[in-house]
Amino acid sequence: MVASCYVRIWISAALSLLSPALLFAQHHHPAPGKLGKVRFPVSCAQATQSTFNHAVALLHSFAYEAAQKEFTAISQRDRECAMAHWGVAISYYHQLWDPPISQVGLQAGAAEIEKAQTLSAKASEREQAFIHALAIFYQSALRAPVRNAALAYAGAMRDTVNQDPDDVESQVFYALSFLATASPYDGVHTNQRLAAQMLEALFRRYPEHPGIAHYLIHAYDHPDLAEQGLSAARAYSKIAPAAPHALHMPSHIFTLRGLWTESIESNLAARAAARQQGELGEELHAMDYLIYAYLQSGRFDDAANLLSDLRGMQELPSSDFKVAYAVTIMPVRYAIERRQWTDAIDIPGDPYVAPQFRAIAEWAGAVAAARSGKISEAEPHILNLRGLLEEVQKTGDDYWTSQVEIQLREAEGWAADARGDPQQALSRLREAARLEDAVAKRPITPGPVVPAREQLADLLLKNNDPAEAAREFAAVLKHSPGRRNALAGADRAAELATAKGPGT
Repeated sequence: MVASCYVRIWISAALSLLSPALLFAQHHHPAPGKLGKVRFPVSCAQATQSTFNHAVALLHSFAYEAAQKEFTAISQRDRECAMAHWGVAISYYHQLWDPPISQVGLQAGAAEIEKAQTLSAKASEREQAFIHALAIFYQSALRAPVRNAALAYAGAMRDTVNQDPDDVESQVFYALSFLATASPYDGVHTNQRLAAQMLEALFRRYPEHPGIAHYLIHAYDHPDLAEQGLSAARAYSKIAPAAPHALHMPSHIFTLRGLWTESIESNLAARAAARQQGELGEELHAMDYLIYAYLQSGRFDDAANLLSDLRGMQELPSSDFKVAYAVTIMPVRYAIERRQWTDAIDIPGDPYVAPQFRAIAEWAGAVAAARSGKISEAEPHILNLRGLLEEVQKTGDDYWTSQVEIQLREAEGWAADARGDPQQALSRLREAARLEDAVAKRPITPGPVVPAREQLADLLLKNNDPAEAAREFAAVLKHSPGRRNALAGADRAAELATAKGPGT
């Protein structure tokens, strides 16, 4: 397939009641309505082909609900279209989200892929391969952990690519399945590198395909790979400016490179578009990245205003993963990054959110109390953290278990420091840093509230070991360039090391 045969995808986006933020988004991201160029030929009624292309373009920018509506409409207009039911089914499977599928989505998607299989006799071999691969996912997910199902689906998508190596969409969906099955504990990012290799070759041929640019950003969403993602990051928002997620995604790379101005611009645009389109989860996700960038830029008034906006949002669903995460962590970021310990101690936890999110609030209370010397106030938070760790362990989610383990080590470290036990404090924070170094972040977050290694450097500085603190701050800045407190800490450590002189 060649780019000249692609169909340009447009959506209607009636823009009214423009806020200053939305005007900003229009100024920096022109051509509202554009979703990029996608061609996914299907053997359904010819009149539905452009709508099908459009729905797949929505999928590639994670506009799952909108895509699902369009696939459903196709299935109602063309009762023999097997791929319309495939489209509805894959709209429930959010491969890079956490969790990737809900129980409701699992049941609904399984029913849809069964319909696709029933109709597949009239479909092409290529379409049958797509349907077969997704059926394998649902059949496995109904009886086994979703990760096992994701691995089975990736294997089936590999077979789909092998069946027709020149098919663009097969390769793009295969690359996405590779990213979805990447281990956060793989320090060399094997799956991400393989996906990027495949996608880079496609990007040169199809520079306006939204999925290619999007998934390249996800492939490079790691500190040691981020530099390679700048081209895709700067392209994606121009390829699909009608999609709030496309406006936000470049900030994943900008955050990892410490490009705070670019990150702020990206997320202002994404937030405005998400608000206009009623995508609450996407708006909150952009707001979390935005407050992180504001804090690293020292724009505390802007961060405070954003937090005020958050408090003004009513009836936020605690069951929505992205919403619950942002609502929990934004006030924690604001207090802890500014070292306003009293404010952090008083941040209330929401008893209705997932235990790994409740742990964030408990961690903040424990660390803030300990760093204020209020050990009696820190201890209940630490006790609660231990209980939450047990809850998360029962879910079988290794990633979130490791995150709560890191938070517990950090809290225990600062509590030991408050009790006057510097060796225990250093030991716990070194353990936290080691654990954190071994696991990659998830796309849901721009990063931890404060990197464990930065906390270790703070403690070393407090213990009058500026030379070692300087080394730890340098390690933080290599991993997270531009972090405001790490830069200030590195300067302070250098100043104190110079004052102490060599050999002291």
